[in-house]
Amino acid sequence: MPEPDRHLLSATGGVLHRDGLKGWPDLWMLPGKPPHARAAATPPPPPPPPDQTLAFSDELLLRVLACLPEPHLTGAASLVCKRWTRLSGRLRRRLAVRDWAFVTHRLPHRFPNLAVLDLFPASIAAPAAAPFRASPVLTCGAVSLTLDPSADPPLGACRFLADDVLDRGLAVVAARFPNLRRLSATAAAESGGLMDIAGGCATLQELELHRCTDLALRPVSAFAHLQILRVVAASSPLYGTGEDGGVTDIGLTILAHGCKRLVKLELVGCEGSYDGIAAVGRCCAMLEELTIADHRMDAGWLAALAFCGNLKTLRLQGCGRIDADPGPPEHLGACLTLESLQLHHCQLRDRRALHALFLVCEGAREFLVQNCWGLEDDMFALAGLCRRIKFLSLEGCSLLTTRGVESVVTSWNDLQSLEVVGCNKVKDEEITPALSELFSNLKELKWRPDNKSLLAASLAGIGMGKKGRVFFKRV
Repeated sequence: MPEPDRHLLSATGGVLHRDGLKGWPDLWMLPGKPPHARAAATPPPPPPPPDQTLAFSDELLLRVLACLPEPHLTGAASLVCKRWTRLSGRLRRRLAVRDWAFVTHRLPHRFPNLAVLDLFPASIAAPAAAPFRASPVLTCGAVSLTLDPSADPPLGACRFLADDVLDRGLAVVAARFPNLRRLSATAAAESGGLMDIAGGCATLQELELHRCTDLALRPVSAFAHLQILRVVAASSPLYGTGEDGGVTDIGLTILAHGCKRLVKLELVGCEGSYDGIAAVGRCCAMLEELTIADHRMDAGWLAALAFCGNLKTLRLQGCGRIDADPGPPEHLGACLTLESLQLHHCQLRDRRALHALFLVCEGAREFLVQNCWGLEDDMFALAGLCRRIKFLSLEGCSLLTTRGVESVVTSWNDLQSLEVVGCNKVKDEEITPALSELFSNLKELKWRPDNKSLLAASLAGIGMGKKGRVFFKRV
């Protein structure tokens, strides 16, 4: 093997031994120092500055963290270190749980001072996939349903945890959170878990129960200070309950006799009739706000609203029909204390039912309609029965015209505020002098009936929107 040229190596600045190179590592180290020598020569990074918050006591640091808004407290502040995570958990007041195992093991230690707790997402079991064939899953929020194209109907029921598992979790919550004020949970067939909550959480004021049946409402009477209650009835197609599931007049009567201090009540998907609503009106003398959503009540329930002697707000949401047969007008009665009538996503095609609703709510001072179907000019004219309206809000009423709105609002002498948004058949060019005079006398006006008219008004004077042969000139 030929020896390397010693003159060439000497010219590169390398230092040769007398006997020449001893090995290839000597050749690697010729241009400079060895790699480990160069790494050792670089100065080490400066040590991190000491944590100044270690000098603070937990009480003082809690006072500092308490000044942060909720998003920062649950986000960046809880990720600084383990100590900050522990202290920020002590400041959390509201939480929505997604895993039921966390409820029974870590929840009391991680967040010991909760006042608002949502357990409904955690009570839903994960959908089980088919062993040989994966079934499609439809997910909406916290609810996941399995689809089977060969079944009728193709939508499967929502799977929940076993009742004994739910009761054990509620027992832990009742034992460790005595200052709980608001709870959202899934009702079990047995009442053990809710009875534990009623005994352990004496200050509970707001309760939301899902998958309710008549028997599941029995422990509600044990809540001495309950003021706000939301009942979501068990639906057979969604929850997989039997035909006798859901909330009927029996459940409404149990609720009425057990919760006499209710101020707000929301009934979602409930059945029943005149007797159930009348029991609520007679027993719940402090009831001020009643919300009925997607109801399945029998004909004639509307007349029972007259028993709600202190009702101030009536809200109907997602109702496919108001009342199939409201009965004679002289037997309806009226809610004399009612102040606000609100209709959201309801079908308003039944003239007789809508007429009965306005008769019951003739003393209302606020009327709000949002994204309701079937509200034409002749149907909206029935609102003229409410002579004391001061605030009117119309949103998404695509069948209303300018003439229909004018015929009603000009008959209300006490009208002070008007909002018209997203009503495409209400045109600016159809405004009459009488309607213009009404606008000038209002204290508050929000007029955006048509997006096209709003866009044309905002682009006026800037040259856009003209035809090409006029806007673009030939050179």
